[in-house]
This record gives sequence, C-alpha cells and structure tokens, in this order.
Amino acid sequence: MSPAGPAWPRLRVLQALWALLVVLLAPWRLWAIKNTQECTWQVVLNNFETVGKKDASDRFVDQEPLYTVDKVFSLLVDAPIDPDEVRGLVSGKRERSWTCTPLGSGHLPTLSLQTYLGFPYYLKINYSCKGESSEALVRKGHLTGLKPVVLVTFQSPVNFHRWKIEQLQIQMEAAPFRSKERCNAEEVCLMSWYTPMPIKNGSVVMRVDVSSNGLGPFIPNKRFRVNINGFLERQRDNTLQFTVGNELFNLIPRYFVNVPSRPLWYTVDQAPVFILGGIPEEKAILLTDTNFKDFFLVELSIDSCWVGSFYCPPTSFTATIYDAIATESTLFIRQNQLIYYFTGTYTTLHESNRGSERWVRVLANECIKKLCPVHFHSNGSEYVMALTTGKHEGYVHFGTITDGRVSFELLPRQRSVCNGILVVNCSITWAVFIAGDYNLLLLVEIEDPSTRKYFQVVSYDLVSDYLVVLYTIPEFIPDARGLEFLMVLGTESYTNFPMVPKGMSYNPYNNLLFIWGNFLLQSYNSENFIYLADFPKELSIKYLVNSFYGDTAIVTETEEIWYLLEGSYQVYKLFPSKGWEVHVSLQVMQQSSLYAPNETMVTLFYEDHRLYQLVYLIDNQQGRLVKRLVPVEQLLMYQQISTDYLLERQGSHLTLSFTNFCPFTVMRLRDLPNPQIYTRQERYRAQPPRVLEPGGFHSDNSLAVYQGLVYYLLWLHSKYDKPYADPVHDPTWRWWKNKKQDQVRGEGGESVGGPSPDPPSPSPCPGTVFAPHPVPQDYYFYLASNWRSAGSVHVDMASYEKIYDLKAENELPERIFLDKGTSYRFSVFLTAGEPEPLRTVQGKVGLAVVLADPECIEAVVKEKVLVNRNSVLFWVTLSDKRFCFDQGISGHHLMKTSMLLKVVGSSGHCFQNTHQGPRMQLLVVVDSP
Repeated sequence: MSPAGPAWPRLRVLQALWALLVVLLAPWRLWAIKNTQECTWQVVLNNFETVGKKDASDRFVDQEPLYTVDKVFSLLVDAPIDPDEVRGLVSGKRERSWTCTPLGSGHLPTLSLQTYLGFPYYLKINYSCKGESSEALVRKGHLTGLKPVVLVTFQSPVNFHRWKIEQLQIQMEAAPFRSKERCNAEEVCLMSWYTPMPIKNGSVVMRVDVSSNGLGPFIPNKRFRVNINGFLERQRDNTLQFTVGNELFNLIPRYFVNVPSRPLWYTVDQAPVFILGGIPEEKAILLTDTNFKDFFLVELSIDSCWVGSFYCPPTSFTATIYDAIATESTLFIRQNQLIYYFTGTYTTLHESNRGSERWVRVLANECIKKLCPVHFHSNGSEYVMALTTGKHEGYVHFGTITDGRVSFELLPRQRSVCNGILVVNCSITWAVFIAGDYNLLLLVEIEDPSTRKYFQVVSYDLVSDYLVVLYTIPEFIPDARGLEFLMVLGTESYTNFPMVPKGMSYNPYNNLLFIWGNFLLQSYNSENFIYLADFPKELSIKYLVNSFYGDTAIVTETEEIWYLLEGSYQVYKLFPSKGWEVHVSLQVMQQSSLYAPNETMVTLFYEDHRLYQLVYLIDNQQGRLVKRLVPVEQLLMYQQISTDYLLERQGSHLTLSFTNFCPFTVMRLRDLPNPQIYTRQERYRAQPPRVLEPGGFHSDNSLAVYQGLVYYLLWLHSKYDKPYADPVHDPTWRWWKNKKQDQVRGEGGESVGGPSPDPPSPSPCPGTVFAPHPVPQDYYFYLASNWRSAGSVHVDMASYEKIYDLKAENELPERIFLDKGTSYRFSVFLTAGEPEPLRTVQGKVGLAVVLADPECIEAVVKEKVLVNRNSVLFWVTLSDKRFCFDQGISGHHLMKTSMLLKVVGSSGHCFQNTHQGPRMQLLVVVDSP
C-alpha cells in the first residue's frame, strides 16, 4: 500500500513562491500572526482529590455522586431546594434526615443535607503559547485579568421515551487556584483555573468549549470532548481497569506499518467512545473517549473460537477484529464470521447497572460476513446490520439497541431478497437504513448463469414488508467525453471498464445516496443517478467518510484521499498532490511533530465538520500514533495557485499573477435572528463564589461550594424546567422566592436575592430564627467586602440564572428547528471582485438554494444590488410549508432536512479566512417537528 505521507521533496523555487504568495494573499492574517502569539487552551479532567496537583489527570468514569464535599457545602445556610423535595434525591425513595448546626455567635441553625451529593470532577484549564513557558503565561494571564469561560453542552440521549429531549448548556467562569506543589515564591509558582465538570442524567456525551473573557492575550476558542467511559471500572486501589479486556501498553510497529486504513464507525453525536479494529492477527482494538486526542490499545476478552459448520463457507481463521461499531452504550465487533457486543456501565442512561460482565456472542448459529453501521439513531433506538452468508444468504439481521438492550430480527420477514426479486442466486453486498422512511436499501449482487454478474439497488419497507428493485447499475462505466458529470439514462455510451460496486452511503439531511466502487454515483431520490466523472475509473474506493454537513472524503484502496463538496460535481484529489507537498514542506520548515518521513494512515474521520487523520509515525526509529488535521481548504488553495498562474513582464522584470476563480471577494452573513427560539438551546450561567483571598485564589472549600451550586442549578432545571414558559417560571426563580431566604445568614455570609412574597414556613429544627423583614443582599456583600464573612466566601445568587437573550453570532447555528408554519430569515452580503457596472455585478454574483425536501420546506431569495458598494444583498427566507405532518410531539420523530446555499461558480474556489484557517461552504441543517 502507499504510505500516508510523501517522501520529503526538494522544493523547487516556484513551489516556495506559491506557499509565500498564499500568505500574501491574506494580508490581514499576516498581520494577525505578526501581532499575536500562537496560543491554545489545554484542559485536563481532575477529580476532587487531585485538584491542585501538577500532573494529575483522570478519566470520566465515575457516575455515582460522591460525598466528599458534604461538610464544606454545609457552610451554605440556604439551600435552593425545599427540604421535602430534596428527600429521596437519588432514588426517589431514600429519605435524607436534617440536622441543625449552630453557627456564629448567635447560634443560629442551618439546614443542610446529611449527605450532599456532588459532581466528582473538575476541569483544570491552562494555556500555552508557542515558544514560551506555560507556567509563566498562566500567571501573567491571571494578573492581567484573564479568566477562561467554559461552556458545557450536554448531548441529548437516544431514548426520548425515558429522557426529555433538550438542548442544554451551562456557562461557567473558571476560578484561579494555586498548585499544591511546594513553592519558594511568596505568592504563587504554579496555578491553573478550575470549573466543576457537571453530569446530567441521560447524557454521556459532553462538549466543552473554552474561550477567553476578553482580557489578557488573544487565545482562540477551543473545543474538547469530555465523555463518560462506561467501559472502565475503579478498583479498590483506585486504579482504573477495562471491563472489555486488558490494556496493552506497547504499540508494536507491525500493528500499524503498511496495514490498510479502515473506516471509523459510530452513531453520530451519540457515541461516548470510538473503537477501531484492523490490528493484524490480534484480538485488539483502539479505544478512545476523547476522539483520539488520547487512546488505549485493549486486548479483548473473547474466546476467539471458530464455529465451523456445513452451511458456512470455508474461510481462513484470523484473530483480527475486522468490523467495529460504537453506539451510545454498546460496542459491536466482528471476528471471522462471529459477532459480539458489550454494553457499558452507564447509570446516567439506564438508572441501573446494565453493563455486560463479558462479551456476548450473538447470532451464534449464523455466518456473518460483514457488519454495516447505521450512523443516526431514530425512534428512541440505535441500529446495526449484519450481512449473512451461507444458509441465510440474501437476508439481513437487523439489530436494534434500546436502553442498553440488543435484539436482532431477520429481514425480509417472508422470503429472501433473492426470491423477492425473482433470481436464483444473489448476495447482499451492503445495506443502508433510512430511518425517516423506515426503509432498507440493499446493494445486491446477482449471478445469472446466462449473463455476467450485475448489481441492483433493492428497497425493502420494514412496515409493509414490500420489496422492490429501484435501480440496476450499468455493467460498464459510462463514457463522460470530457464532462465533469453525466446523468445516467441508459442511452449514453460506455467504456470497456466494468463497474464494480462495493458499498453505499446515505446522508439523511439532504437525501443524498452514493454508490461507490471504481466509480462514484450519486442520487437524491435513489432512482435517478449522476455519474461523477472526475473520479478516475482506474482507482477503487475503499470507504467514504461523510461529515453529514456537506463534506465527503473518499479513501481508495491505494490510500489516496479525495474530496467532494456535496451539491457540486467536482471531485478533488487531496493526497498525494502538489498541494499536499507544499503543505507538508511548510510543516517541516516549522518543525511540526505531526509529520515524519515514514507514516501510515490508520483512519480518517470528521470532527466538528473538519477532517482528521489518525496516523502512525516512525521518526528516529520511534513509533507513535497522532491525530492531525487534514487542511482541506488550504490544500485546495495551494493546488489552485499552483496550476493557474502567469509570468508577466513589468518593466525590466517578470512578476507572478494568478487567476482568481472566485466570483466574490467578501461574503458576510447579516441580520441573523436571535438563536434560542430556533435552536431551542437552553443555557444557564454560573459564576464562582467570591473569595476574600488577596490574590483572588480559591480554596478547596470555595471550589466545593461552586461545585454544589452548579449541582443545585442543574437539579432545579431537571425538576422544574419549562422551556417555553416565561422567566417567572424559570426553575431558578425558586432560588429567589425560596422561603428560607428570609432567614438570618450564618457565618458563610451568603446572600440569596430579593424578598419572598410568601410567609416563612415552620422550621424542621427547633429554635430556628427568621428575620421579620427581608435582609438586603447588599448588606452581605458589604460584610464579605470587609472580610467579616467567616466562611471566606460570598455567593451572589444573581450569578446563577437562565439566559434568555443570547445574541446571534456571525455564522449560522449548527442546527435550527422549524415549527409548523414558521420561518427563518437572514441575509447574505456578497462583494464582487472588482468594481463592475450594475449589469455585470448582477450576472457575476448569483446565489443558489438547494432544498433537500422541497415538498416540506420552501426558500425565498430576494436580491438587492448595492451599486455604490459593488455588492449584492440576498435576503433568504426558509419556511415550513405546513405540509409534512408525520412527526410526533415536540422533539420526537423529527424530520431531518437541509438547505444548501451556494454561490454560483464558487465550489472549491472560494475560501473564507478565519482564525482557524480558510473555510468554505454553507449548509443549514433543519429539524422540522
């Protein structure tokens, strides 16, 4: 196979000029690089006991609330939850007794839970800049007022029958904390920032976005994946051990060198861990809970026996795990013709321990030749498909995973696919499940004794048990005669290259189906297909990688990487290419550790709409696995510049000039509506308690109080949330009107907010004293400011609130929800390349809108030409037509669809400069309830 990186070329002078001119074409970026440092955030997970330790890190495995902060949190006199509601907080039945503790000179009692249930984890946050000490930078950032802002987004669970579907976020400000290491300095040697890392019932996937509060150095926003790993368990000695097998610590080169890459399969946005097989002759997988920021090599505890019988075709025995699929709670693998699954321990999902004790062999009497993934969940369940060979050839075992339980059904129910399409011998090569239609698409290979083998796309309806042939794939590759694409109607001429289909891929957002092999066919209705002629027929596709947001990467059997922007017909070669050579040469000049002379690609995958490689590098006879970005836009820019340039004489010397294929120079999104009504995002804000320490540093106590306040905030949300109500019915309102707020505060000096309209209720503790009038919040702030608060902490309850007025950013939200009959409206501002007459501007810049489901959604575009600004303003209105009524109640059975905005002639030629590099394409993903 070809390696995943080129041999180091000796750069020609012209190649170096291309790279230089790419920078010169973006002068603002050159200014940004010159005037700001290249800095990045760093995040580590700590548990309560390791906060403040220098190199401590932990895995997100504990899901049971811990009791370590009970005594600290008892300093808070006021609890935001009524005592009767707190009892049975965990199980709904368990009673918690109340105790009265005399505090301060007045011996005033405090109400506290005998056992406080808190989050076990914190996020430790630092940052580093290229070429500088991180420790000194963090101290400098603290002194200049820098505070990281952490936004935790909880992914909604699959099973909406058990859990409420919601888009929940909590925004926290990080608290500075001194390291507990020995230090000779008077104030601080090492420090970091900390926030609680909360857990939400029903969610095992969390996204953490870290940004700056605007003070100190410029640090770009960065996203981290902090997921629960339900396949680890803590031992008595506090070490972590895998439940699926034993961790291996040596990455032996033969595991990766010259081993073919393989696809990474998982349920999109739902899988807390990814797994990857393909390690030759080893029953081992790579497992990660951080999208391969780090990973484990695990030898699986499976028996690896071979169950042969007369109805299974003979095949060679191997220990290699060929197919591996991760879902929200369950892992699936195939070894030889056997499949196994393992369910992790996720009490936040199942409210009980349903983890597997060992790998479960399923369909033990069947011969399974392939597992096919289903990338999206539906109807509260996830799915996987097993293709059979031998006695059940022509059937599919359709697997359903619901609430941690796995079941399989043999489909079609009445007769095999071969009988259904009236052929004697057939074999299912690939299967795709279209959840919205409850329909299977099957790629079927048919052997006819009188003719050659041929392939058909067969549709099977799971509701009606109806089987029909949708499309017969041509026997030979069409002759496109120099065209980029060709509509396959059956009347075109053909080459003498046979079409060899190998698989299918489906995007539910735009209904785009790909059939791939040594060709690429695409269709929006699964019946009429377009042949993309840019992909060479001499190559064969091994697998496709879909971002499901408009980008598709293609990996060939020879490990070439190609790229397709959905909605266009051009297929671009990314590797190997001249653009790749320029990019790698620049990385070597910068002494990047992500590239080496000898490397092998392990897999290719999308994360947050960006393409990444997992690559095994050998440098100085040392091997290592690294995750690195594939800069698609930069590669296309380099290739565009390298192929379209002219040498023009100006006076006595020659100058380079480049052809600009982009029809516009500036593109801006404007007039975006406030997002929350369309994204249904609910966001809470939580600030750390104020501390009285002169340097502003927090203690274990104050961090525990912060942890407890965030816990109470999210508990109130889950108990009282009404997302469409007015702010008075906000769950945090209970914090303001709580009857206990009129009590005289204890030594903690906490203030809770405004007056309560209700009279105080009888105290569960004798001798409780209530203030006759509301105590002003400012009074407790005054006490804290003058160090009169014995608890050394002041809590301002106004810092814990639900946010209702989020403003739109300068880009479209990741997903919008359209209720029946509602609309979403925004504008696109485009500036032409050079000053042009009115007629030329109108003809040169045009905006196209492509709808995936025009029968349900409509788009209206209005154009306004701004002559004096050489620009065109397009008003885009996306509306629900009140026509599709198949969905259930809000949040259930959503119809996934999309709208593609495309500037005519821009695909692959136009790039938007951002702080994270160039970017192209708009795709609006819509969920219509």
